[in-house]
Amino acid sequence: MTSKKSDTNARRATRRAPAAHERQRDPERTKALILDAATEVFSAKGFAGARVSEIAARAGVNQQLISYYFDGKEGLYREIGRRWRAYEGEAMPFDMDLGEMVKRYVRASVDPRLGGRLLAWEGLADTGEDDEGAAERDARLQQEVAGIRERQRAGELDGRFDPAALLLIQMSAANALAVYPQLARGLFGADGSSPEVVEHYAGQLAKLVDCLAGDNSGKSD
Repeated sequence: MTSKKSDTNARRATRRAPAAHERQRDPERTKALILDAATEVFSAKGFAGARVSEIAARAGVNQQLISYYFDGKEGLYREIGRRWRAYEGEAMPFDMDLGEMVKRYVRASVDPRLGGRLLAWEGLADTGEDDEGAAERDARLQQEVAGIRERQRAGELDGRFDPAALLLIQMSAANALAVYPQLARGLFGADGSSPEVVEHYAGQLAKLVDCLAGDNSGKSD
């Protein structure tokens, strides 16, 4: 039976900084390669099913670099979340036309480089306990709810809807092609990630959002 001391030594050996010849000359490029590979592997297998060795092999780097740069699998997953939120803030600002915003979310959901399926994996594996990245996620959600409420006040959206419920409906619909690819194939007769289907569905969802501006009274039930 392996002793606790041996286990500790083994973990330290795994987490040691890579030797000089193992480090890449361009650390930012190396980190980007790891993040891209990790996003694809996590998207395909979820957090529990993903293996660090597979991520490293896909990125073409030494496995020790993942511990060196991201402090392991959990840190790597958190960094993917931070990278998505940074992209989201830049590509989908709160003051963007709502129809165009929805289209961009649909396109992002099927882009394997952005990890649209991660949200579905997280939901299925949810235990009711939030990790340390939840506060940043929830802050973004509350900002989006406030943005919807402001659009209602301005008459852009029907004021009878609960902004939080409307946001959840919008997010669920925008991610449908990534979450239900089998349904998309059955409904559209083509792969849900094909450009034709993505653009058609994005356009239809944008039209649906436009219909929500039908009642500009701002009243709530």
